[in-house]
Amino acid sequence: MKLTAEQLEVMDSDEHLLVTGGPGSGKTTISILKAARIAEQCLRPQQKVLFLSFARASVSRVVEAIEQEQSIARQTRQKIEVETYHSFFWRILKAHGYLIGLPRRLDILTPPAEAVALSVIRRPNQKRNKKRDAEVAEERKRLSLDEGRICFDLFAPFVGDLLHGSKRLRCLLATMYPTIILDEFQDTNAEQWRVVKGLGVCSQLIALADPEQRIFDFMGADPLRIDHFLKAFNPTKIDFSDTNHRSAGTDIAKFGNAILSGLFNQKSYKGIRCLNFGHYADQAMTELVTTTHAARKRLVNSGSSNWSLAILVPTKKMTRLVSDKFREPPEPIAHNAVIELEAAILGSEIVAHLLQPAGRVDFLVYLLCNYYQGKGGDRPTKSALAEADRLRKAYDKWHVAPNAGKSPPSNSLLHATFEAYNSVHAIKLTGDPDKDWRLVRAVLENGACKRLKDVASEVRNIRLLERGTQLRQALAQNWRNDGCYSNALEIVKKAFVQEHFAASAKPESGVVVMNMHKAKGKQFDEVIIFEGWPKKCKGQIVANPNRIVRNNDRAEINDSSRQNFRVSVTRAKQRTTILTPKSDPCVLLY
Repeated sequence: MKLTAEQLEVMDSDEHLLVTGGPGSGKTTISILKAARIAEQCLRPQQKVLFLSFARASVSRVVEAIEQEQSIARQTRQKIEVETYHSFFWRILKAHGYLIGLPRRLDILTPPAEAVALSVIRRPNQKRNKKRDAEVAEERKRLSLDEGRICFDLFAPFVGDLLHGSKRLRCLLATMYPTIILDEFQDTNAEQWRVVKGLGVCSQLIALADPEQRIFDFMGADPLRIDHFLKAFNPTKIDFSDTNHRSAGTDIAKFGNAILSGLFNQKSYKGIRCLNFGHYADQAMTELVTTTHAARKRLVNSGSSNWSLAILVPTKKMTRLVSDKFREPPEPIAHNAVIELEAAILGSEIVAHLLQPAGRVDFLVYLLCNYYQGKGGDRPTKSALAEADRLRKAYDKWHVAPNAGKSPPSNSLLHATFEAYNSVHAIKLTGDPDKDWRLVRAVLENGACKRLKDVASEVRNIRLLERGTQLRQALAQNWRNDGCYSNALEIVKKAFVQEHFAASAKPESGVVVMNMHKAKGKQFDEVIIFEGWPKKCKGQIVANPNRIVRNNDRAEINDSSRQNFRVSVTRAKQRTTILTPKSDPCVLLY
């Protein structure tokens, strides 16, 4: 690889570095080569270069790039440690959390478990406000200090307290990691920035950033974060903004920059195609399905065995709508939908419990209550919490009846639930975890209990075979040891916790449907961006949901909407297709 003047400057610098540039500009590649040189020439025994990123997808992409870089020797690769911020912070907390008053034994409060624990405080359909936020913060703190159950949002604040409270700990980490590379630095929130400042006291920092790719303002990212870094560390600043490797030979990056400025100076852009559809749902979905089939055929015919096609949509609701459409006959489209997983994970715990030998039926009710309390994440609905309450009351009546010499109420909603429970335990399991998982799910889908039908529908979004070989092996080993899945629930729970920290996830392949925000840090051969359509009455727009810009209103255009659209467009290596309604096209395109 012949290095440019800017890349050579990165390689030769011994100071703090700030490397800026757009999507595909080579920031990550040069940082990997820089890490390899440091690992070869500067590290003492047991020292490593630490590469931190926000998303597991970014981590896996970096790991893959290191493995594919033939110029990096095997022993050098072993001196480059790639982790998510969460994984790194968790290691620090487990080892040193007691210094700030945390219990010696700590457990992770996963997002689904947190949603259950805080569901009463997060009142139904209540918008965020200072009072509610304060109550949530207080309960999170209590769960941490009293029970040792720590949610992800508190990782950074606690680690910040540790680093700024202990010079010895700062020196220890710098001894282990004399150089730390910070990917997607522009997206750090205030607590994460505080940690970075603590790390930078003794370690060399290399920050990789795209000032125009900051799409997480709603999560605390600060538009002045790069300025903060410049002021705090006075780094050498190197700009890669004129370089594009990801979609070389196309105008995709140029089109992305035109979205930011609003100035489209070319009649056409190579690699970009804009298509219109009618404003009715059937017309919109038909155009999407047709376009997806055509893109899939192109990629299959290209001869690549590992091709990828992303369908990016503006909202979570659209992700589900598209996924449901793709499952419909006559020609279902095989795909993976990336959705909010609280409901799917809590539903998976129910399926895992049902895989175990028949036992505590009351625990099924407990898990169902958890499912309804936590399925809405940090925004539980009134109906879901009411459903959990109905289940508890129904079980209390069911449980009390025999003690009073009575039969359970004939109209109890639990009759259907326990009928499904018995049906599951009447089937003969095989010892093949994936096959048995599908068997249990099918019983729930075809049973009379509408609540367990809901669970089965959500669990469809969790593909057991894609949870990694460790989960399959653990369940299979459990069967071999005991002749049954005696510990399935605990195995599945641990698998989801481990997944939050896994650095070996495979890059996406095939057709993937996801929210535009979730595409950050990823790349695909082709991208289709599909937004919603206006609802009209007598020719007038009465509603305009699921649009890239809120209500597709020019007055709602802001930096965030432009940056989000640009990020989505520039995920593609070969082609981006934009589908927008003909009667009310996306305001960012004109």
